[in-house]
Amino acid sequence: MDRLRIIGGNRLEGAVTISGAKNAALPQIAAALLSPYPLELTNLPAVNDVENMLGVVQLHGARIDRSPHAAIIDTSAVVSKETSYDTVRRMRATILVLGPLLARFGHARVSLPGGCAIGARPVNMHVSALAALGADIAIENGVIVASAQGSLRGTRIVLSSPSVGATETAMMAATAAKGETEILNAAREPEVVDLAACLNAMGARIEGAGTHRILVEGDTTWRAARHAIIPDRIEAGTYAIAAAITGGQLELTHARLEHLASVVQALEAAGVSVWPSDRGLIVSREGPLKAVDITTEPYPGFPTDLQAQFMALTCRSQGASLLRETIFENRFMHVPELMRLGANITLQGTTALVRGGEPLHGAQVMATDLRASVSLVLAGLVCDGETIINRVYHLDRGYEQLDRKLRLCGADIERISS
Repeated sequence: MDRLRIIGGNRLEGAVTISGAKNAALPQIAAALLSPYPLELTNLPAVNDVENMLGVVQLHGARIDRSPHAAIIDTSAVVSKETSYDTVRRMRATILVLGPLLARFGHARVSLPGGCAIGARPVNMHVSALAALGADIAIENGVIVASAQGSLRGTRIVLSSPSVGATETAMMAATAAKGETEILNAAREPEVVDLAACLNAMGARIEGAGTHRILVEGDTTWRAARHAIIPDRIEAGTYAIAAAITGGQLELTHARLEHLASVVQALEAAGVSVWPSDRGLIVSREGPLKAVDITTEPYPGFPTDLQAQFMALTCRSQGASLLRETIFENRFMHVPELMRLGANITLQGTTALVRGGEPLHGAQVMATDLRASVSLVLAGLVCDGETIINRVYHLDRGYEQLDRKLRLCGADIERISS
């Protein structure tokens, strides 16, 4: 199992190319199952989660023509069969094939998914959305069994919270329903907007993506399509924090300021400068880091997927910072590992109090999930001495060549293969 070895103390400088968004790519790969015509996706990130999702659609009979950052997905020969637990246990996003398979074939069987151990993240909203469209849903021995007598019917779906995954499931399934579907309290994330753009390129008629009310006209006439995936705002935010924590300057090529407003606001409050360039964004810090309080919220609020990274930054800030997690109930698994590096953190329920400003010291630490892993990398960049991060396979799920990108900007980081 690979490890990362980091010698801290280097200031990061240079440019980082931001890859395509993993969280946009996964539902779009699943969406290919809706149509018998080919879907070409470009700007695909070369990360393990994307390869696993491509593998899922292949198991259903899709043919994949793969190049380094693109794939043509031909689903003309796809059949609906059970997506086994062995297939889905590695990541939760495989639940996204349920809606497309049900919409196209009238039946689907998908094992309850796995993924990062950061909280319950139940699938009940996915199930409720499909039931509202007229599907019969049952759970049998850990398998979600969905069927539609006749066809799905357009309706009004009111989500109990603005879940990204449930919004995507509802939107995909509704493209095949008879009549119009209205999705209320929909998630507003850029990844939802990008999925709608992809579906519209495939022939769907969707309006309102990016707002709390999405309208989907059903009975889609599908066609072959090509779609470029948006840049990864979480990767961009991670490298912005890397520049900030090391007192460096990085240009984030392809990063979009409009996707990072809450993150930029928090960084500027911490004493970091962020401004647009011709190619993306430039992030720089010269003065000391200031303490900042954040609360994770659905988009456009501060993203939960950057909470762990920002906590690493507050460990180096002057003063006390309060970080409140409102999305996932168990997303502080990185805290004990940061404390092994010398961080002063007090946990109380869903709130972490970080007293920053003290030096961090290298040590052996263990990655527990994707975003926790990269928070330890960020902390390692400013530790005295050597930091060894174990179980970095989590990083490879969502960050394309993280160690290489950091090394090209001046980090002393090395991957050690067992």
